[in-house]
Amino acid sequence: MNDLIISEAVLPNLKAGSKKQALQELARKAAELTGQNERAIFDVLVERERLGTTGVGRGIAIPHGKLAGIAGVMAIFARLERPVDFEAIDEQPVDLMCLLLAPETAGADHLKALARVSRLLRDPVLCDKLRGAASADAIYALLTHAEQSNAA
Repeated sequence: MNDLIISEAVLPNLKAGSKKQALQELARKAAELTGQNERAIFDVLVERERLGTTGVGRGIAIPHGKLAGIAGVMAIFARLERPVDFEAIDEQPVDLMCLLLAPETAGADHLKALARVSRLLRDPVLCDKLRGAASADAIYALLTHAEQSNAA
């Protein structure tokens, strides 16, 4: 995931009381990192959620969307301070979120990134470590090293 996420894109204790608030906070961080309009990012995420929840189960959500004006596929990872109802497919509240944003022209790169993140977060041992990590740096290290060790 080294090519998708930077250490500044890890939020270890995101405060949100609802799915909408969590998406707003992720949009705010994405705007800060990309220079794009926060509202435009939020609207893309909400529109995607209308198609069906990105809460994939086991406390994990992978909200995603395409946005004009960003250079490449990027991720923001958040661990929520308290789980929120995300209308997930298993009806479990979500406490780990990985936002993916891709350029409108990304095509298959967007889907490849989604598959990579999904594969990574399907590992229950990694998710337990992410939930127990003490800091943003520790979470970043887990995310970037897990993929490398799984590929080996």
